[in-house]
Amino acid sequence: MTQHHTQSAEAVTAAGAAVASNDRGIDVERLRTDFPVLARQVHGRPLVYLDNAATTQKPTAVIDTIDRYYRQYNANIHRGIHCLAEEATAAYENARSRVARFLGATSEREIVFTRGTTEAINLVAQSWGRSNLGPGDEVLISHMEHHSNIVPWQIVCGQTGAKLRVIPIDDQGNLVLDGVDELLTERTKLLAITHMSNALGTINPIEDLIEKAHAVGAKVLVDAAQSVPHLGVDVQALGCDFLAFSGHKVFGPTGIGALYARYDLLEAMPPYQGGGEMIKQVKLEGTEYNEPPYRFEAGTPHIAGAIGLAAAIDYIDGIGLERIAERERQLLAYGTEALSQVAGLKLIGTGRRKAAVLSFVLDFAHPLDAGMILDRQGVAVRTGHHCAQPVMDRYGIPATVRASLAVYNTEREIDTLVAGLEKVRELT
Repeated sequence: MTQHHTQSAEAVTAAGAAVASNDRGIDVERLRTDFPVLARQVHGRPLVYLDNAATTQKPTAVIDTIDRYYRQYNANIHRGIHCLAEEATAAYENARSRVARFLGATSEREIVFTRGTTEAINLVAQSWGRSNLGPGDEVLISHMEHHSNIVPWQIVCGQTGAKLRVIPIDDQGNLVLDGVDELLTERTKLLAITHMSNALGTINPIEDLIEKAHAVGAKVLVDAAQSVPHLGVDVQALGCDFLAFSGHKVFGPTGIGALYARYDLLEAMPPYQGGGEMIKQVKLEGTEYNEPPYRFEAGTPHIAGAIGLAAAIDYIDGIGLERIAERERQLLAYGTEALSQVAGLKLIGTGRRKAAVLSFVLDFAHPLDAGMILDRQGVAVRTGHHCAQPVMDRYGIPATVRASLAVYNTEREIDTLVAGLEKVRELT
């Protein structure tokens, strides 16, 4: 046990060193040395990684933690009584407690490990949704949702006879809230809403929406995939019933994420997958299910992923979410101004409150062509519909170029992006 607590402390120390030289901000150049991939070259040019909304890079503290697990105490969890199994189980359950503290949950029993946000939302849809929705009931989402917070509800509405309703968005990418009171009625059983749009960067007023939903008796699920690494969340302060996020967007491994759910809801929810660990007793005549959260973790989980996620959370806490948010506000302001100087560029998503996501279209190049040319300049951006096709339809466009920023990005990299766009202009 002590061994694994020490590993987390190392991550905190490494991150703390990155801010030690300036109490008011972050020593970004120092922090960048924590991320090995940022030192590489692409097509003979220094990598400029601006695709953080898709996935973030991993610090050495996380990489080393995962490596240490596989080298020193790799074993299956919960079942074995040998030393390695006990160490792995302790590290895995410590990771669950770490996630619970990070999200402000009342207990680690309210944290279910999943493969990511997508699986967490599907879990709620297929377990809570199929048990609680029926003909005449409604699920309310927004027009800016990621496909992962649209398709599961379409599926469960088709299974139960419930109806899907949608909060519209305006030309700037804000939710149109004037009609929300008409959309939230006694028929609404669930509001499933993104905290921050991956395609637009809009930060939604979810506190107000949660209050309004609860006032009509609806439950609320928050898709926090984008907000957890940038804003942080406190589930008790928000008052949400469910919240989902992914580890790979918070400097952690891929294939791991978590669902927060109020324990009374988890207790009443049936499992949606069967197998090992989610049971107390199996007889051919019937099965007695395990208590939450284990009821929802069938089979061998991503043990290394959970341990790596805990290390990533330690790393973030070592920097401080307030410092991260302030640094990203600076980058957003700089990037917005720099891109506004590019002739023929139009930003898509200029909401009242937004995160460091810069989506745009060019009147001189298709997004896919722009992305390929930028890649030859060493600049990694995302092009396409960003798993948010209804957003693209809303603005009458097939795709955007998206530069999404993280704490390790620099103004110099934004300048390289702008210079790369001039290269796009030359070549198209």
